[in-house]
Amino acid sequence: MKQVILTLALILTALFSSFAQHKLPGLPYKYSALEPFVDSTTMYIHLNNHHAAYVNNLNKALEKYPELQNKSIEELLTGFNNLPADIQTVVRNSGGGHYNHMLFWKILAPAKTTSISEKMEKAIIKDFKSIDAFKAEFETAAASRFGSGWAWLIKLPSGKLSIVSTANQDNNIMQIAEIKGKPILALDVWEHAYYLKYQSKRAAYIKAFWNIVNWTEVERLYNE
Repeated sequence: MKQVILTLALILTALFSSFAQHKLPGLPYKYSALEPFVDSTTMYIHLNNHHAAYVNNLNKALEKYPELQNKSIEELLTGFNNLPADIQTVVRNSGGGHYNHMLFWKILAPAKTTSISEKMEKAIIKDFKSIDAFKAEFETAAASRFGSGWAWLIKLPSGKLSIVSTANQDNNIMQIAEIKGKPILALDVWEHAYYLKYQSKRAAYIKAFWNIVNWTEVERLYNE
């Protein structure tokens, strides 16, 4: 009987997942594609454990609000203050985590498969004086984030580029964000993103990040 109940529970879970609005994406490359800079085990756990948990928790929170189930993750986050109070924390944490990771997977690419274009280089130099200065400021934002969080390159409504850091799973499209802007580059500095390979050496992980940036995607987001 227990086996029958377990089987039915798995079937119901699968059925719910198939109809849920928010779904776990597949990676646009193999788990091992970012090695030696990010190892395949970390990538597998990061996607299938951490990101999957954000998706599942978000969908579960939306179950009792059918009117919200067809909203995109961007609509949920930009309209955060209008959400029912009892799900705001889940949407902020799990919804934020879902949005952040969907962006993160896309702005990563196997080493030496993309390079920064002249146009993107000029845009960065315009606001940061040089590529080296930009990287230094971004690395500082990532390294100085206390605890868990993210470092971002965002495009402000004015068109200017800015580097910011957010705690936990917050981001700059959220209605509650102090600085509003469109994320075009992101680095996850939660320990689960790097601990298996780099252990406590966050700075080494941050330096390695530049080898696997998908500059084609960054520029697409910048132009979008």
